[in-house]
Amino acid sequence: MTARIAPGTLRELGPVRWGFARAAGRVTGTEPPAIFTTLGRTKGLFTGWLHFAGRLMPFGSLQRRESELVILTVATERGCDYEREHHRLLGRRAGLTTAEIEAVLANTVVDSLSPREAVLRESAQVLVRTRDLDDAQWERLRSVTTEREAIELLLLVGHYDMLATTLMTLRLEPDRHR
Repeated sequence: MTARIAPGTLRELGPVRWGFARAAGRVTGTEPPAIFTTLGRTKGLFTGWLHFAGRLMPFGSLQRRESELVILTVATERGCDYEREHHRLLGRRAGLTTAEIEAVLANTVVDSLSPREAVLRESAQVLVRTRDLDDAQWERLRSVTTEREAIELLLLVGHYDMLATTLMTLRLEPDRHR
């Protein structure tokens, strides 16, 4: 499958976006991630999106392990290979075990999750499937989160759901490891 829009070059992205993508590739051990070299073509929109995304993860109120669990859950529910592969490594770095990551990606039970993590995962699954939380699920979520964390979870799930739509529609393949 060929990407519908090719990743941008240094000239097309500009030195700041190009440098960011190259640095991100060093962090992930891949070529410059296509998510950044493709979305970077939008210039200012990319910069705004990156700020928003960064405020959710890694600089959000959820713990990194929790946010990666949620992102991997959304990627699994959506069947987004790019997100699944990109966050497999990031999930390990955030403290998820290989067994936990593989269980999430296989959409099976993960017995090692804390009660809070299990509720976050379940809430993410329900949100992707139904675009809502019924009152019972909302109460479960609120029993383990602050008000801010509950709102942030909704934004995190919505953001990665939107991102999955974008990545899949653009036909971006997972980045090759060096």
